[in-house]
Amino acid sequence: MSAGTLAAGTPAAGLVRVTLPAALTEFTGGRSTVDVPGAPAPVGDILAALGAAHPGVRDRLITERGHLRPHVNIFVDGENIRFLSGLDTPVTDGAELVVLPAVSGG
Repeated sequence: MSAGTLAAGTPAAGLVRVTLPAALTEFTGGRSTVDVPGAPAPVGDILAALGAAHPGVRDRLITERGHLRPHVNIFVDGENIRFLSGLDTPVTDGAELVVLPAVSGG
């Protein structure tokens, strides 16, 4: 059991469970799921904490101007933040944040 994680697999108080695509696990020591402190807070703050703990991740998700990259989708408890308040979307204690690359094709 990792620090900050309860036996049932849910994040401990003040943590957000972040699930990352395989392409970003090189920045997290191979882990696709990490618990990030800082909740409750907006998505942007959670991503800043994720980037502080795992340098390189945030730059792959956020542009130099502070906007979500167009090829990235982020979901908070199953809801796409693009249809909520974007990076200002609130993240509650114990929430799940999932990062997915955009998929297109025909």
